[in-house]
Amino acid sequence: MVESLDTRVRASEAFIERSFVVVGIPAFNEEKTIAKVVLKAQKYADKVLVCDDGSTDMTGEIAEKLGAEVIRHDRNLGYGAALRSLFKRARELNPDVFITLDGDDQHNPAEIQLVIKPVIEGEADIAIGSRLIDEGLAKTMPWYRRAGVKLITKLTNSSANYGIKDAQSGFRAYSRKALERLDLLEDGMGASVEILLYAKKHGLKVKEVSASCRYDDNAKSTHNPLRHGVDVIMSIFRLVVEEKPLLCLGLPGLAFLFVGAFFGAWMLQIYALEHRIVTNIALAAIALILIGLFILFASVTLYAISRVSKKLNNKVK
Repeated sequence: MVESLDTRVRASEAFIERSFVVVGIPAFNEEKTIAKVVLKAQKYADKVLVCDDGSTDMTGEIAEKLGAEVIRHDRNLGYGAALRSLFKRARELNPDVFITLDGDDQHNPAEIQLVIKPVIEGEADIAIGSRLIDEGLAKTMPWYRRAGVKLITKLTNSSANYGIKDAQSGFRAYSRKALERLDLLEDGMGASVEILLYAKKHGLKVKEVSASCRYDDNAKSTHNPLRHGVDVIMSIFRLVVEEKPLLCLGLPGLAFLFVGAFFGAWMLQIYALEHRIVTNIALAAIALILIGLFILFASVTLYAISRVSKKLNNKVK
């Protein structure tokens, strides 16, 4: 039997009474919904931050009038850049728990207490408000979004191995430890996956909590789902290549070299028998060998940079 939201929220209230809670809201052109999100979030947080990511409407002004602290970007830098600004300000405030949720009113701020519970209890460094744990809630998500989230989550789990169901939810809670360890680089939507990959790298604990999400016309995401998906998948590829360059680039480089060598041997065999050079085979051999050498060189260079970066980070720590 599934508990009602009110029952679950009341059971969690004791866990936030003595905690300093800060909510961060990345927002771009959300003047229609930002007021509702800020007002709801203020009921469950000691402070609300809004990053106005270069909005051309009244998003920042509305949030500021309602008492939120607004961080402004002069131009639209992307979801990841907005999160980075929010994380920076949150570190300065040093909260017990920091929560992020979107400004489009798809998330329910009343569930903040549910999402932060694992962090406050010490069960997790990052808690995710998952839309796919509860099958009933999952079915309210449009099928194409659900398919995209499952694909991206599968790719994320193959690298981070957390076994989570929703790697794309922007409704998350972070502990102080997580705030200190996570240093985001991605500017776009790939930041949500970057956080999980870096969390695994730094040994942070991640837990999912069931959360609802609205998909009606009054709470419509401003992100194009196709562009969103491509952006995230490309981010996963970049992050995995940066983490494991020899595996991701070295092996393909060797494969190109072997195939190029095969074409080269074939060309030499033809020349030995017929005393002629087949141009197409020769060009293919040269091209494949050059591509293989380039990829191998790139993999070794990235590996060296990664090693130096890790050594510098260890010295800083």
